[in-house]
Amino acid sequence: MDQYSALFLMQQIYATTFSLTNKIQGKGDAYMDHFTSRQFMVMMAVAHVSKDESTLNNIARKLGSTKQNVKQMVMILVNKGYLQISPSTKDKRAVNVTITESGKQALLEDSQKATFFLEELFTAFSTEELETLWGLLKKLYRFDGEQQDGFEEDSRLEFTDKQKDDQMKVLQEFERRRNRQSKENGDET
Repeated sequence: MDQYSALFLMQQIYATTFSLTNKIQGKGDAYMDHFTSRQFMVMMAVAHVSKDESTLNNIARKLGSTKQNVKQMVMILVNKGYLQISPSTKDKRAVNVTITESGKQALLEDSQKATFFLEELFTAFSTEELETLWGLLKKLYRFDGEQQDGFEEDSRLEFTDKQKDDQMKVLQEFERRRNRQSKENGDET
């Protein structure tokens, strides 16, 4: 591959990634009742950071964002009654962000809807393709030497049995649709 071809591909990947991020955000917003996609991800970040470590800096690190952007989003969610801010017990210059009871309920409700969105978004992908894509995206994230502080650890949110059952039904439907899509495309998965 010559240098111009490589440059062309890099430009196209960058442009596609930029456009895809906007498209996913807009389509995801339509699935949510309580949050925008960005607000939902802030809530998920708070849920995936230990309670005594839920500072604006740690939330921003988890989201790959700036403290200023996270602070704006957190204040919107505080005003909605979904988050609360309290002084950090570890660092008097910092604040801890916690999810309120109404925030927890809204997050659990929208989590179910987000599962439907993910099902729609990834129906055409096999499990192997999802694993490859995730690996490639993590590799791309490390372009500046920084590792992604992902969402692999368990959330501090607890689902009810009904919410777990609903999520399982969505996942089973997701698998059924992926298998059907795979057969229609002549894939062997």
